[in-house]
Amino acid sequence: QVQLVQSGGGLVQPGGSLRLSCAASRIIFSIYAMGWYRQAPGKQRELVATITSGGSTNYVESVKGRFTISRDNAKNLLYLQMNSLKPEDTAVYYCNAHWYNDDFWGQGTQVTVSS
Repeated sequence: QVQLVQSGGGLVQPGGSLRLSCAASRIIFSIYAMGWYRQAPGKQRELVATITSGGSTNYVESVKGRFTISRDNAKNLLYLQMNSLKPEDTAVYYCNAHWYNDDFWGQGTQVTVSS
């Protein structure tokens, strides 16, 4: 059974940084497009950042220049480095693995940006 296990997250002050990790198992990680999504209370889940199997990245406008998505195919790991965090970044963050009709999700991790 495919597993995406997330770590990182927590409480941080505005302007601070956090790094999220997502460890994948039982998939051929390198062929999957990977992404990070987030869902704030009362809002729909939104795409934050994606990275293709070839390493091309894309970001939602609100996080450009602050967040960096990366992957380590040798270790089956996905990362999201979040800098200059803002209160509006507060949400549950989910990692996603996508390949054709396959979609797998991590368990979610809470990120709270507050003073």
